[in-house]
Amino acid sequence: MVNQGQSCGFSSQQDEHKKQDREIKERLSHIKNKILVMSGKGGVGKSSVAAYLSVALAKRGYQVGLMDVDLHGPSIPRLLGLRGTIRPGTQEAKAKPIEYLPNMEVISIEPLMGEDKDQATIWRGPLKIGVIRQFIADIEWSDLDYLIVDSPPGTGDEPLTVAQTIPDAEALIVTTPQEISLADVRKSIHFCQQVNMKILGLVENMSGLVCPHCGKVIDLFKTGGGMITAKRENVRLLGSLPLEPTVVRNGDAGNMALLDNKDLQFTSAFYEIVDKIIGIHKDKVAFPMTESDVTRRPDKKDANGQKTLVIPIANGKLSPHFGHCEQFAFIETEKGKIMANEMKTPPGHEPGVLPRWLYEQGADVVITGGMGEQAQQILREKGIEVILGAPMDSPESIAHQFLSGSLVTGNNVCDH
Repeated sequence: MVNQGQSCGFSSQQDEHKKQDREIKERLSHIKNKILVMSGKGGVGKSSVAAYLSVALAKRGYQVGLMDVDLHGPSIPRLLGLRGTIRPGTQEAKAKPIEYLPNMEVISIEPLMGEDKDQATIWRGPLKIGVIRQFIADIEWSDLDYLIVDSPPGTGDEPLTVAQTIPDAEALIVTTPQEISLADVRKSIHFCQQVNMKILGLVENMSGLVCPHCGKVIDLFKTGGGMITAKRENVRLLGSLPLEPTVVRNGDAGNMALLDNKDLQFTSAFYEIVDKIIGIHKDKVAFPMTESDVTRRPDKKDANGQKTLVIPIANGKLSPHFGHCEQFAFIETEKGKIMANEMKTPPGHEPGVLPRWLYEQGADVVITGGMGEQAQQILREKGIEVILGAPMDSPESIAHQFLSGSLVTGNNVCDH
C-alpha cells in the first residue's frame, strides 16, 4: 500500500515529467529538420559522418545543432577539437551548448564530465533516457534548420529514446560495403520500420581506396553492397564515400579542414550527399540565397507543389553525361503527379551555358548520371536541386521514382 507521502512524491515526478514533455515539444517546434545518424555496428565512421554533415551544412549557411547521444563513447568533441566545458543551467536560465561555428552548436556528455575525459560512463537505461531528454529540454538551442543526432551503434536505448522523443526524426544509416556490416544495417532499417521512423537514406562509407601511386581503386571492403541493400530494402542511397587517410589524420587532430579541400574525392563525394539532403528538405529549408537569386523568376509556384524536373536524354533514356545529351526532358509535376512532358533541344555545350539555360527555362530539379563540378555549383547557386548517379531509364520512369521517393542513385559518373 502506498502511503500519502509516497503518493505525493509520485505525483510530483509525474508533474515534472509532463513539464519536461511540454518543454521538449516547444523546443522541437523551433527545429525544422532532425536527422538521427545511426549504424548497425561500430567502426563504420558514423560519428565522422555526423560531424562532417553538421559542419558542411553550417558551411552551406544553415543554422545547425549537433547532439552527441553516444553517452558511453562520445567521439564528437574530439573529432571537432572542442575545448572547455558546459556550465549547467540554473532556475533562471537554461544551459547553453558549445558554439563551434557562429551558426553551429554542439552538446555532448564529455564536456559535462569535467577535466577527466577518459572517465567511463557507467549508466543503465533509465538514466541514459533522462540525459537525452535533458539534452533537448534543458539546453538553450537556437532556432535550428538542422539538428543532427549522433547515436551509438545498434538499436538500443539511445536511438529508441530519440525515436520516441523526436517523432519526426529521420534516420541516416551509415554502413561499409561488406556483408557483416550490411547485415546489421538491415536490422537498423527494420528498427526504423518498427518505430515508424522515416529513413532519410543510406551512406556507404569506406567504399574503395584510391592508390596514391597508380590511381587505381582498391576495394578493401568489397564494392556495391550499399547500392544492393538500398535497392533490396527500397531505401535511398545518398552516396558512397571513399577511404581517405586524411579523414583519419584530421579526426585524430580534431580538424575539419578536409571539407575545404575540393581536390579530394572524399570531399566532393560528401558534398554531393549534403546537397541531396538539402534537396530532400527543400520544402522546409530553402537553399541559402545568393544575390542573383533574390530576383528569381516570378513564375515559380513551389508553394502549390509544382516542380519542373529536367532529365538529359539520349536514345530515349537518361544520358549519363549531362553536357553531351541530345535533348532535355522537361517534366512538369504538381502535388506529386506528372502533368506534362516536353522535349527541348539545348544550346551548344560551352562552360556555364547549359546551367543558365536550364535556369531560364524554369528548371527546379536536374536528375542526371554525371555532371562536372562547375555546372553543379552554378545550378545550386540558383536554387536548383541536382541529383547525380541516376539510372539509365526512361524520363517518365525516373520522374515517377523521384516523386515516390524510391529513386536509387549511385556515384557521379563525371570526373571533371
